[in-house]
Amino acid sequence: MTTTAPDPAAPLVFDTAVLGRTSGTTMHVAREIAAPEAYGLEVYAVQRSSVIDLDLHLTAVSEGVLADAEVEAVAEGECARCLAPVQDTLKVHVQELYAYEGSVTDATTDADEIMRLDGDLLDLEPAVRDALVLAMPVTPLCRPDCPGLCADCGVPWDDLPEDHGHEIVDPRWAGLEKLRLADTDGESK
Repeated sequence: MTTTAPDPAAPLVFDTAVLGRTSGTTMHVAREIAAPEAYGLEVYAVQRSSVIDLDLHLTAVSEGVLADAEVEAVAEGECARCLAPVQDTLKVHVQELYAYEGSVTDATTDADEIMRLDGDLLDLEPAVRDALVLAMPVTPLCRPDCPGLCADCGVPWDDLPEDHGHEIVDPRWAGLEKLRLADTDGESK
């Protein structure tokens, strides 16, 4: 498996060299960053370049660096029932251990079981992305009791009068309805 080294200039990549390797050493980072890419789906996502608030504590432990973060971002999209715009603030907690290269954890776990430091660089972006996407509702709604759209005309029920309805003609009688309408047109002439 080939992995690309993290870009030290990326907004969610942190240099842990200042922590050293003494267990218990901590570093606090609080910042607002622009989302490096859209997180989610086209219909509902944290949009690229939207603000992500990050409150991060990095702690050196014997096996690596423990990242503990509170993340907040705004997700936007469409209501699954009426297609109205939806905007929600997502708040997630991210906690990941990033193992030192050559540590016991490195030898006792598979490559995909634990995050790894790349030298002294810690790439928090995959953990933040995963946490935000998992916090998104499966069916985003403008409100829990959204009635959706009228199945016949496609207009949101909220925009229609209370007595809105459509006359449904049984297709077996449609031929007679055409005769009735033709007869009505003949009388009015």
